[in-house]
Amino acid sequence: MEKLLQVEKLETQFTKDKQKIKILHGVNFHIHQGEVLGLVGESGSGKSITSLSIMKLFKGTSGEINSGRILFNGDEDLINKSETEMRKIRGKQIAMIFQEPMTSLNPVMKIGEQLLEPIRLHLGLEEKKAKEHAVSILKKVGIPRAEEIMNEFPHQLSGGMRQRIMIAMAISCNPQLLIADEPSTALDVTIQAQILDLMKQLQQKEKMSVLLITHDLGVVAEMCERVVVMYAGRVVEEADVFDLFESPKHPYTKGLIASVPKLGQKKEKLDSIKGNVPNPSELPKGCKFAPRCNDVMPICYEQEPPELNLENARSCSCWLYKEERGGIRV
Repeated sequence: MEKLLQVEKLETQFTKDKQKIKILHGVNFHIHQGEVLGLVGESGSGKSITSLSIMKLFKGTSGEINSGRILFNGDEDLINKSETEMRKIRGKQIAMIFQEPMTSLNPVMKIGEQLLEPIRLHLGLEEKKAKEHAVSILKKVGIPRAEEIMNEFPHQLSGGMRQRIMIAMAISCNPQLLIADEPSTALDVTIQAQILDLMKQLQQKEKMSVLLITHDLGVVAEMCERVVVMYAGRVVEEADVFDLFESPKHPYTKGLIASVPKLGQKKEKLDSIKGNVPNPSELPKGCKFAPRCNDVMPICYEQEPPELNLENARSCSCWLYKEERGGIRV
């Protein structure tokens, strides 16, 4: 399959109190045409900043891309695009479903106004055609009373309905890549299942590529084909979804999978990963996961592990997998 998106050695930083704090440290991954890629990790691991970097959505913040490449559709580097050029790409070629449907919609604008804006901008349809297209998109995402809801405000809708509106806005211009940042976090379990099923159906029907950002490994197992695991602004493991769950390599990935409760398994205490994700301004020396790792070795506290290519087209950044054990340094 052709690669639709390639992120290469991406570094993003923010400025706080005149100090530059690096959030992303040489992030590498790619997404194939029509593929669903999962980006997982705890809160604070850099998942959302990665998505904002791809979209270049740092206006009003101190965030900036320090180095690296974001290749879209071959050799088109998004980092070199101006804001005007990015506005033509956002919504049309790359769309995003934001984390909070409750706050992502403008509370003082009707649903129809918000939905019609990208349709008019990117598709150039006249008012009547644009409205017909908007209504058809609302029906496609399973919204009843589509014509009436066009004239309603966000506060009049439930969380599940608002999330469907967000999905409708994202797919309204048939994007090649859909970035979904925790699309079901604020929803109850029943609505969450409906939203994920809807996304899966739309992805398969429209042949979209999807970057699914989540900390829920159950969602990953259900939706994704490959998985990228992030920790402290770095990619620590990448693998096919079946290989990842069958045989996780990195101690962090093992900890994440072990911490998921399993039906029928009786335990007095659930497994967990000790400690917390480190503060980006106070990162430990060597491997950033070393203070929390059960397999830690002396070298882990001294040197950051290289990214190694392992069997079955997977990679892992851990000193447990050195060159002599089958890994090839990237």
